[in-house]
Amino acid sequence: MTSYFEVEQRDGAARIGKILLSTPIRTPHIIDTVSLKDPAGPFADAGSMWDLSAEEAMENIRKIRELSGDDAILILPHQDLTPDVPDDVAETIAKKIEMEATGPIGRIYRHGQDAKKADLYIMEGAGSFQGNARKFMQRIIEIREKIAPDTALYVPNLCTPANAAMLIYLGIDIVDNTRATVAGYNDIYLTTSGSYFVDSMAELPCKCDACAPITLEELREMPKAERAEILTKHNCNMLEAEVVLARERIRAGNLREYVEGQCRVEPWLAGLLRLFDTQYGYMEEHAPIARSKQLLATTSESMTRPEVVRFARRIQERYTPPETDILVLLPCSAKKPYSISNSHSKFIRSLGKNRRYVHEVIITSPLGVVPRELELTYPASHYDTVVTGYWDAEEIKWVSSCLSEYLSKNKYSHIIAHVEEAYREICEIVSKELGIEIIYTSSGNVTSYESLDNLKNTVSGIVAEGEFGQNKPRSDLMRAIADYQFGPGAGELLVPDRSKIKAPFPKHQVFIDKKQIATLIPQYGIIALTIDGTRLLAASDDYEGYTVTINDFLPRGSLLAPGVIDADERIRPGDEVLVKGSKAIGVGRAMMNGKEMVASTRGIAVDLRHIKKADKDKDKD
Repeated sequence: MTSYFEVEQRDGAARIGKILLSTPIRTPHIIDTVSLKDPAGPFADAGSMWDLSAEEAMENIRKIRELSGDDAILILPHQDLTPDVPDDVAETIAKKIEMEATGPIGRIYRHGQDAKKADLYIMEGAGSFQGNARKFMQRIIEIREKIAPDTALYVPNLCTPANAAMLIYLGIDIVDNTRATVAGYNDIYLTTSGSYFVDSMAELPCKCDACAPITLEELREMPKAERAEILTKHNCNMLEAEVVLARERIRAGNLREYVEGQCRVEPWLAGLLRLFDTQYGYMEEHAPIARSKQLLATTSESMTRPEVVRFARRIQERYTPPETDILVLLPCSAKKPYSISNSHSKFIRSLGKNRRYVHEVIITSPLGVVPRELELTYPASHYDTVVTGYWDAEEIKWVSSCLSEYLSKNKYSHIIAHVEEAYREICEIVSKELGIEIIYTSSGNVTSYESLDNLKNTVSGIVAEGEFGQNKPRSDLMRAIADYQFGPGAGELLVPDRSKIKAPFPKHQVFIDKKQIATLIPQYGIIALTIDGTRLLAASDDYEGYTVTINDFLPRGSLLAPGVIDADERIRPGDEVLVKGSKAIGVGRAMMNGKEMVASTRGIAVDLRHIKKADKDKDKD
């Protein structure tokens, strides 16, 4: 916890923050390594314990504080080692001296140690992790689990224009220009697509203020020192531009898309992305419930991004299909939501009056399966992917596993697949795996007259043979979204049988006894609660989810993290949350995850939409 760092905006683990000195510093931030030796700079290194005695170290601390006051983050004297040094050796070498200081401080973090209170943590030996994706991943997650969420993390001697976006995506707040400077003095020209020796280049691809005034030939003919100065300036310009771009991507909510492309520059970056995606707990807890930008699924890594995996898991763990016994599997469409597309409009017309007896599920990559009730919910209505007619083996394997899990959990007496090509291949794989019969109704083209007529006749024939339950489109949709959003059981609480659904799709509103309970937000396909809806969930003994417990006060506007006593760990940024305390009950949108709400001392925890006194006789907007 810190009084000097505040996170203002998040995009997964990446974040934009502010270091609260007299002149605030925006993060992600690049430290000029040379400036660390300046006691009057915003970051000041008090020196290494390798060449300082305890008395000298304390004198350094005193001098820096005397010069800067509390307007510099003072990195305490340290005895850093490479990560490969065994712990027992490190303990033998280390000088057991406790260094303390007033004002904002930074501490070196060594593997396996407890994280003492600080405002900035520096990863020990970070530069040695270049190329070792697995160890770097393990160290990042270890540090993040041990330090407070509202403290900054500095990874020195590792950042380049090519890897800056990746480091920021993984949760690094501060980097430095060490590698950019060293490269400049070694005649290496850095770009976001990699590094080049000046002697191997045919022209300068950049027009920054370092490169624009000169030609490549002039650069080569310069004395070594002058050439190094220009190359260093260019390299630092590229690094600064990439960090600024990353901040813009965080604001837009699409840093992941950029990183998926940028990771192709170096093999270890692709390894980092894939390894971090296997750490679902770490990545998903930071991922917002919805984004304002379209989710672009254009690489193989798109199938493992946390939003995609979360959607698939929630279908398996939270979703309950309507009480119909006939399943119709359909292909996805380019237009979203699917039901307004040309192909799905034809499917719906073919089903006609028998549609009330069937349950529709869409097969798609990368999401797996999308029940019709959730086609509006992020990311089902917000993604775009490459359409070539060709599915690779990984896509087929992933989507097959999603369909297999769904059909293993949810049983139907009849399964109809109106699909072709890869979709049919997936259905055949699952049919063989589970030993179930699937009826195929398409003959070459799913929208041809013959195929649509076959779909119509097949469903009509099945319906005519027996008695089947009917779905309730509006109620089923709202219950499915409620369960997906708040957890199993929420749908029955918010949309009981006695409720009424008003307003046309996609702006449904739920009413119980003339009181509005919830509204469907078409932009993201999620539910917004009213105070009455909040009370309905809060009063249930069977529901305790997505609740933020606060102290005995009545908040106004935004709820800040210091006012939070407890919060459901399932809460993610953007979630609709219940806020309750001895004096207040309310609802709003989470601005950080549940763990962060409890552990942070700064920042907005919940953007409150409605708040009232807990005493019903004193309700007041």
